[in-house]
Amino acid sequence: MDTQRRAHTRLRTLLTTTFCALCSLAAQADCSRPMQVPVSATGQSVIISEGTISGIYPELLRSLGGKDGCEFVLSPMPRARQELLFETGKADLLVPAVKTSRRDEHGIFVPLTRSRATIISLDARRAPFKSMYDLLERKDVRVVLVRGFDYGQPYQELVEALQRHNRLVLESDPLAVARVLKANPGDVTIMAPVIFAGAIQDDARVSDLADKLRFDPVAELPWGDNGLYISKNSLSKEDSATLLALLNRPTVANTLWKSFQTYYPANLLKESIRPRDSK
Repeated sequence: MDTQRRAHTRLRTLLTTTFCALCSLAAQADCSRPMQVPVSATGQSVIISEGTISGIYPELLRSLGGKDGCEFVLSPMPRARQELLFETGKADLLVPAVKTSRRDEHGIFVPLTRSRATIISLDARRAPFKSMYDLLERKDVRVVLVRGFDYGQPYQELVEALQRHNRLVLESDPLAVARVLKANPGDVTIMAPVIFAGAIQDDARVSDLADKLRFDPVAELPWGDNGLYISKNSLSKEDSATLLALLNRPTVANTLWKSFQTYYPANLLKESIRPRDSK
């Protein structure tokens, strides 16, 4: 019996060692091809200026690509098209992205921060919005949203209700939304405050709005996971495993959070972005 027990122990040790070695190889492996990553302007998270792509997430991906064997090819486009390419398996990553059930159908989610969207407005004299129902009841208020943004089922239900009542305006990116709100201060939008504030801070046409913004959190838009998605449809199992091991490293989330702290003031982060491990 002792001999059999020792043999079983050696076998378990061998299997464990082999499994750990394989995990280590997967974590260190190179991607088999360049990863295709369409991106759209998203505040300071993704900055697109005259065809040049920069910002928090592009900097992160480029830093990983340089030393970890995975090249990320970034291409600029509107958010709605970015979502479509991901859903149809023509994009390898969706970044940045809030976790939603619809996106879960097409990708593997990697949480990197916590975030929330709020109702954003310019009219300080108006009573704060307390809920999405409250927003719907104020029939004189138009809502201006980015085509392709998604903050979950309650958000999508609101979009459908606003469309039925002809109170929805869709724009291609947050900067376009800001320009509509400046021209029509009675309108409101819904997105993460850092996205909206980040979009206007470097554009002289709307940067004067920064001190006028009001953020109304509502229960239907709670704090949730934010990060990116790895495609289930465009990648081989080996490449998917390599990306998952690479992007799930604790140092990635830590680096991203430090970048947010560099790009945004603390009072703005408090409204919409937290470290991944916070509650």
